[in-house]
Order: sequence, then C-alpha cells, then structure tokens
Amino acid sequence: MAKYNKKRARELQHDRFRDSANTIFDRLGHLLEGKGRTILYGLLGIVLVAILAGVWIKWRAGKDDEARRALGRAIAIANAPLLAAAVPNADPKAPKFVSERERSQSAVEEFQKVAAKYGDPYRTEARYFIATHMLLLDRDKALAELAELTRSSADEVATLSKFALAQQKMADAKYDEAAQILVELGKQNGTVVTQDTANLYLADVYAKQGKKKEAAELLFNIVDTARKAKDKDGAPLPEPAASGAAAEKLQKLDPDRYAQLTPALPSGNLSF
Repeated sequence: MAKYNKKRARELQHDRFRDSANTIFDRLGHLLEGKGRTILYGLLGIVLVAILAGVWIKWRAGKDDEARRALGRAIAIANAPLLAAAVPNADPKAPKFVSERERSQSAVEEFQKVAAKYGDPYRTEARYFIATHMLLLDRDKALAELAELTRSSADEVATLSKFALAQQKMADAKYDEAAQILVELGKQNGTVVTQDTANLYLADVYAKQGKKKEAAELLFNIVDTARKAKDKDGAPLPEPAASGAAAEKLQKLDPDRYAQLTPALPSGNLSF
C-alpha cells in the first residue's frame, strides 16, 4: 500500500505539472488568438531544433577528435624508424619495421581504416597518404590514385597530389608531363607548394631536357627576388631555403649567370 501511495503521489505530482503546463499554454493560446497557437508551436520547434543542433555539434566534435587521433596513429606508423636506423631518444614502444616496404604496407592498412570510417577532410587526407605509400607496393595503382586526387575539392590534398605526381613523372623521365604540372603549380603559388619550390623542380626538368637557358633563368629569378626582398620597414628579409638551393644549382649549371646575381647579404647584417 505504501508503495502504491508513493507511486500515486508521483503520478498526481506529474498530473499537476501537466495541468499547469497545459494551463500556461492555453493562456498563451488565448492571448495569441488565431495564428498565435501556430506561432507558439513554431517557437517550440525552433527550441527543439536548437537542442538537436547542440547534440549534433557535440557528437561531431567527438568524432573529429577521434578521426584526428586515428590519422595521427597512421602517420606515426608511416614515420616509424626502421630497425636498421638508430634514432636517438626514440620511443621504445613505437612500431619498428625491417624494411620500407613493410612499413608502407602497415601504414596503408592504418590509413585505409581512417578512410573507411571517417568523412572528409580525414578520408581525403588518408587517401593521399595511401597513394604515396602505395608507390612502393603497387606503383601503377598509386599513380592512378594521385591523378584522381589532383581533382579533389580539398585544395591542399589536390596540390600535394599534383606535386607528388610531378616528381614521379620526373622519375619516369616523362619530362613534358612533369613540366606541365609544375608550371601549373607555380602559377597557383600556394602555401603548401610555393612558386619557388615548383620552379626549383621545374628548373631540374628543364635541365634534363637540355633547356639550360630556361633552367638558369628560373633559378636566377628565385635567388635574385629573394635577395632583393625587404620587409615593410625596408630591411632585407632572410633568404628562404629555396633560394639557397637555387643558388647552388645555378652555380653548377651556369657560373656566368650566377656571377650576375645580387650579392648575398652577410648573415651578420640581417635584421630580425
């Protein structure tokens, strides 16, 4: 009996809450005659949508964190040291492999898990990593995938795929195709593959094609532009790495053109 009383008390308390709620809604309904009740239900719908949106955002943030961790694990495997390589202060628990092929196979499997489980941008990034590691396992398949990824709507992945494809074209002595891709990348002048980086590789392609003058001009422009660059206060900027590499290549390729470069500023005179 006592249990029943408690149960009934809860029911009555619930009924009082329901009656109070109904009374409030009825009063609001009378106040908002005609279309008022429709407006009220519309407001309730907006509140419900807001609650559902909050739940979805929280769930999405959790999935993003999970995807980033999964992608990080795959990248750690891809960068794991080989057993023959001595890496100071290496994590003893980190995966180790006897060959690059074995490491690539393991990395591909891990990236495939990411691509299968998560949406973009993680799926597309994983596909790029799969393609680059597949070069050691199934080169034709990897090249086809890189070509497909050059058309990706993810700008960074598309750019990196073009650059990787250009390097493979160079390795296959398909210099015309490599040059076409690198010219396109140079015009884009992105942050992932800068114009100087694209032109540095393009100069190598031209040199392989016997276009010594074109290669020298590209290298000269990279270095000369960098050495003349100044900040907003007129102070010279430090030379980027691409400029140093271009200077070395130009000195070997065309010493006379190299001699025409703006002299490098002594490192002690650089302003930071």
